Amino acid sequence: MKNIILTAAIASVALVSCGTVQSLVQNTFPYTANVLISTGVPANQEVSSTATATNVQTWFGGNNNAQIKDVRISDAKVSVVSPSGGNLSALKSIKVYISSGGTGEKLVASRNDISTTSSSVNLDLNDTGYLDNVVKSNGLTVRTVYELRNQTTSDMNLKIALNFSSIPAQ
Repeated sequence: MKNIILTAAIASVALVSCGTVQSLVQNTFPYTANVLISTGVPANQEVSSTATATNVQTWFGGNNNAQIKDVRISDAKVSVVSPSGGNLSALKSIKVYISSGGTGEKLVASRNDISTTSSSVNLDLNDTGYLDNVVKSNGLTVRTVYELRNQTTSDMNLKIALNFSSIPAQ
C-alpha cells in the first residue's frame, strides 16, 4: 500500500512538472504601439499610422533569433490611454498590420463595427500562419489603420498591445 501511494505521488509531481516546464519553454512576448488620433482626423475615412517595433533580439538579449520558431499572434488589444480617459465609441474599425522593414506586410488583428463605450477591446486575430520571418527580423514595423465613426473633439491616444507566442527551436 505504501508503494502505491509513493508511486502515485511521484507520478503526480512528474505530470505537474511537465506542464510547468512546457509553459516555461513556450515563449510569449509583447509589443505595444501608441497611436495618436488628432482632433482634425475626419470621420468615415481610413487613416494609417506606423510605428517601429523593438525586435526579438532586444527582448531576449543578444542574437537569439535562432532560438525560437513557430511565432504566432496570440492576443491583440486596443485601449484608450489619453490623460483625460475616454472610450472607444468614436472608433468605427481598426486593422493592425506587421511587416519586416516595410515589406511583406501581414494583417494580424482587426475589429469592424466597434460599438463599445469601454476604454478597451480585444481585437479579432487573423491567423496568418507563422510570423517567424517578420518578427525575428530587424526593423519590425506595425501599421495601424483606423476609421472613426465621429470626429473627436480632443486628441485621443490609443495603445495597441500585441502578444506573440513561440516555441524553442530544436
